[in-house]
Amino acid sequence: MNTVEERRCLTERATVLSTHLKRGVTADFYLPAGVEEVSGLGLLLINDGQDLPVMGLQQMLTDLYTRGEIAPVLCVGITAGADRKREYGVAAEADYLGRGDRAENYSRFIIEELIPYVLDKYKTTGFRDLAFAGFSLGGLSALDIVWNHPQWFSKAGVFSGSLWWRSRDQDDAAYDDDRDRIMQQQIRKGHYRPGLKFFLQCGLMDEAHDRNNNGVIDAVDDTRDIVKELMKKGYQPEDVSYLELDDGKHDVATWAKAMPVFLKWGWGR
Repeated sequence: MNTVEERRCLTERATVLSTHLKRGVTADFYLPAGVEEVSGLGLLLINDGQDLPVMGLQQMLTDLYTRGEIAPVLCVGITAGADRKREYGVAAEADYLGRGDRAENYSRFIIEELIPYVLDKYKTTGFRDLAFAGFSLGGLSALDIVWNHPQWFSKAGVFSGSLWWRSRDQDDAAYDDDRDRIMQQQIRKGHYRPGLKFFLQCGLMDEAHDRNNNGVIDAVDDTRDIVKELMKKGYQPEDVSYLELDDGKHDVATWAKAMPVFLKWGWGR
């Protein structure tokens, strides 16, 4: 990408028909201009793709390309459906209210329908690397899918992830952080997946709850504990990046601040 024209990020929209979800899924494709052979690109799937125009991802990518800060990457923003709280989550287990009961269907959509669609659309047999990112509940979904499909993915990006996702109501007297948080347990009981890298972001103003009264909000505790579980599993500091923003909130504006950090972490030059 040498000319100003070739540094631009182009966008197009498509609808992917899904048998697993029984609906059409809107996907926005953010493709660097001037790229003729996509197999040399990274592929980044992003949950809650409806938030990407709000955060200005197209201009963000154009600016990063213009400054030569990241290698070209094809981003695919996946618009959430009406059943977001059922489709996003942890595929192996719904939460205590039954949310995430269709997360397995969503995982199968990603692996069996969306990725093949992208490969066919761009007439390629593969990409340099595959990553999956998301915000809030979409971040939990992305982490779960990457963790359980290391043969496909090499990176996960989690922005203000719903890492509190639990199998028991926290108001239940028997609730225990170490036993009842689903994603932490999945990592703890799982196996080390060689080659995976993780980017996690949380803000100190993400919420106000502090269920264990330790002076740290739950969102930060839950994210830090994911980092701890990954390190215990064998991942090294260079494999796990944690961005904690003092003024970070649970909103698109915060994720817009964190997104360039993530992009440079994953595809920086």
